[in-house]
Amino acid sequence: MAQVLEFKLPDLGEGLTEAEIVRWLVAVGDVVAIDQPVVEVETAKAMVEVPCPYGGVVTARFGEEGTELPVGAPLLTVAVGAADLGGAGGNGSSGSSGSTRTAEAAGSAGAAEESSGNVLVGYGTGAPAARRRRIRPAGPLASVPAAPAPAPAPSSAPAQASAAAPAPERRPAGAVAVDEAVQSGPVPVISPLVRRLAREHAVDLRTLTGSGPDGLILRADVEYAMRTAEAPAAPAPVAAAPASAVTRGERIPLRGVRGAVADKLSRSRREIPDATCWVDADATELMAARVSMNAAGGPKISLLALLARICTAALARHPELNSTVDMDAREIVRLPEVHLGFAAQTERGLVVPVVRNAHSRSAESLSAEFARLTEAARQGTLTPADLTGGTFTLNNYGVFGVDGSTPIINHPEAAMLGVGRIVPKPWVHQGELAVRQVVQLSFTFDHRVCDGGTAGGFLRYVADCVEHPSVLLRSL
Repeated sequence: MAQVLEFKLPDLGEGLTEAEIVRWLVAVGDVVAIDQPVVEVETAKAMVEVPCPYGGVVTARFGEEGTELPVGAPLLTVAVGAADLGGAGGNGSSGSSGSTRTAEAAGSAGAAEESSGNVLVGYGTGAPAARRRRIRPAGPLASVPAAPAPAPAPSSAPAQASAAAPAPERRPAGAVAVDEAVQSGPVPVISPLVRRLAREHAVDLRTLTGSGPDGLILRADVEYAMRTAEAPAAPAPVAAAPASAVTRGERIPLRGVRGAVADKLSRSRREIPDATCWVDADATELMAARVSMNAAGGPKISLLALLARICTAALARHPELNSTVDMDAREIVRLPEVHLGFAAQTERGLVVPVVRNAHSRSAESLSAEFARLTEAARQGTLTPADLTGGTFTLNNYGVFGVDGSTPIINHPEAAMLGVGRIVPKPWVHQGELAVRQVVQLSFTFDHRVCDGGTAGGFLRYVADCVEHPSVLLRSL
């Protein structure tokens, strides 16, 4: 008899708690091999192809493309170990023939040959015993995309099955118990996060009118219902605001890369008492030095690589700026390596790839690594490891044609150097007015790790190296 194994969205690493389905790579009824990628998801940090640890026939998929799922929510079910799987391509429900088992129980001998065990972080075939889960009865939803199975409810939550539910069928020993929930009709909700929010705050989804496409209930609708329920009674009858007053305008979900950027920048502004100083510098000699380097042959040296080399030299002189603050311990943690992040604008939004051990790299090595990471950012193939662990950020916003900015620190780092465009400007050079290549440098720092004297010393050293590259050579 076939065993139907449930594959849940694994922990994709770096503390990620959710992912959005971008593209399904298999359909119901397809035969999949062990460790074959089955779905492409977008996390807050990268696009990832998720491999399935089971080999067999796909019997159900949970969630349409564009659906956001929490870690641990079902992705799909696979029928394995059957002699005849001709009827596996059913209607997409998880109640296929054979016993249904969760991924945590996949370590038993019956499925050992149909599972690799080589799955992603936080998900394995030898985990604890399966927990109870609740599933929606099979059947299409009118004008609403198929909803994924909701995440498991806490064990202390009361059962919500209808009194009209049929008596549970007798199950063989060892089978996983499944709560059958009978509903009087479909609720237009796709996101399991919205369902959980409504459940935790006792909001009846059937009383809500969704503001999304085709009446889809969104998180904003649940939050509005929560605020309405908590609001004190008005002293006099007041006409309720029309729904259009609450829902008008285009709503753009803050999720994926955009949501991660919003969360990080908001946290930076809340927690870090930042300050900014800036200076104009004559970059004429630096630009000439780069031209000479590239004219000598060999791999081309980028301007960003030269600025990065200057940054690492400045951090060696001012190590307090390559640090983070641990407020729980009330300590400043100085970091021994410089992992240099640089801001890169892509079609998916702003990302900050990280060059590891930038302090030990030459200008040629830095140029090659910047080029590799920039291309990966454009292709959307950066991994979570490429986007985390930075200790200092270099932000070249001059590529957007602007002169200055007040950068927001990339939490939990302590500082960021911003570089504006390099343009010809009038400049006093050797006592005479001349046209020189001028750049504005902006430096934002965490005032907890140092005072203005240290920040000013760092920025002045950077400006001196830009104006006179020979200053840098002395410190190498």
